[in-house]
Amino acid sequence: MALFTGYIGCYTNNGSKGIYAFTLDTDSMKLGDLKLAAALGSPTYLTVSGEKRTLYAVAKKEKEGGVASFTIGADGQLTKTAEKISDGASPCYLALNQTNDKLVTGNYHRGTVTMYRLDNNGTLAAKVCQVRHQGRGAALERQEGPHVHYADYTPDGRYLVAIDLGTDRLITYTEFEGQLKQLQELVFPDGTGPRHLIFHPTKPVAYVQSELSSEIFVLSYEARDGRFAILQTLRSLPGAFLGHNQGGAIKISPDGRYVYVSNRGHDSIGIYRVNSADGRLALVSHASAGGSWPRDFELDPSGHLLVVANQESGNLVLFQRDTETGKLSASKSELLLPSPTCVKFL
Repeated sequence: MALFTGYIGCYTNNGSKGIYAFTLDTDSMKLGDLKLAAALGSPTYLTVSGEKRTLYAVAKKEKEGGVASFTIGADGQLTKTAEKISDGASPCYLALNQTNDKLVTGNYHRGTVTMYRLDNNGTLAAKVCQVRHQGRGAALERQEGPHVHYADYTPDGRYLVAIDLGTDRLITYTEFEGQLKQLQELVFPDGTGPRHLIFHPTKPVAYVQSELSSEIFVLSYEARDGRFAILQTLRSLPGAFLGHNQGGAIKISPDGRYVYVSNRGHDSIGIYRVNSADGRLALVSHASAGGSWPRDFELDPSGHLLVVANQESGNLVLFQRDTETGKLSASKSELLLPSPTCVKFL
């Protein structure tokens, strides 16, 4: 039997109290043991260190926002080690570099990318630098100014990539003398609202899910200079669907053969097959998310199961994944929790 521990981030204005832990039994295909792992204000996004000893979370205190670090106990409980809070809204995304000594955040409301130094134990230390994006997009709503929705490192660790929903841009940064300097820029079509990005595990290709236009962009990535270019654009919705939708999360299977996206409104998980030659995508099918507004989802460490966090219906739903076809089939296991927004596994 494989028993994995997972963590759930939530909004805490609807009954949830912070970060929750749960277990996944891969043999019985059951979610269980839901418990509060750490009380924290609206930890809407989480990430776990490479050695699985430390968890980092978005944090909110009334009108202040920032990040917090926690040690992970043997029983899954979390112990806070540090917190960096300042006036203004919380970040919406955070990520670690490959050596686990720096943490970066993307802040939607402030339009900033911020880098923090971590000490030898993984505890949050000092803020190293911050860049603030400028400009706006073409859409009248949600693009009145910069809205950074993603900031993470390239797989080779050479660059930091930021995606700005408000300005329809992907910006590649390089670090020089402790500061972030813009190196490259990719401009998406007007009104796209790019949200999140995922890299292919072996190919020089990345995939972006857009929130406003509900599209998937296949990008080439040039490691030599950090440049991206659009190779392919696909709609993330079935052709017959004309209702309101916002693109959500995007993930790729461990073997790099399938890409998955969540559609909030259509309330589905889109499944796409990756072309083995060039990384382009072809639609396989759409699976019901098993609830309303699938904000996030995650494949378990085995790659055979997938957990969806439905924010508005307040449930986590477990799916079995066919590793050959990529298709998803719902199990009978779910957990109830108000406003789940993020899922991470140890």
